[in-house]
Amino acid sequence: MAKQTDSKHNVLIPGRWVERVEELFHVVLGIFLLAIAIAALYFSVVRVFETTPFFPTGMIQAINDILFIIIILEILRTVVARYTDGVFQLQNFLIIGVIAAVRHILTVGASMTLASGKSQAEFDRAVIELGISTAIVIGLVFAIFMAKASNNFKAK
Repeated sequence: MAKQTDSKHNVLIPGRWVERVEELFHVVLGIFLLAIAIAALYFSVVRVFETTPFFPTGMIQAINDILFIIIILEILRTVVARYTDGVFQLQNFLIIGVIAAVRHILTVGASMTLASGKSQAEFDRAVIELGISTAIVIGLVFAIFMAKASNNFKAK
């Protein structure tokens, strides 16, 4: 019989070192994402007061900026959950995708409303973008529903 060797003794870098380095990276990434969110909030507030005309351009830009900040915060939440739970949560990524797609829909819709001098090709492209983004939102919401149903099924 062949002698079995313990795989823990053959490892070049101990697992606890790798875990500590990974924990450190998660903390640094979390702090960095929080700093980005704070900076984005600051520049969004400044931009709201500098954008003319405020209605509708400034308001649309503010909504776009707010959704961007929410995306950053959801990514931060996912990093924190990964750090505390040890796993990436699928639902968080799906929610980020929904927010990003809705943000794109609002941006394209606003640009279609504000730009009266678009060519037919630009208008057609915008309508196609809206359709694709809407399909993405529907698909992601369905995926969230399926993920929740799967979690409920596992719990029973």
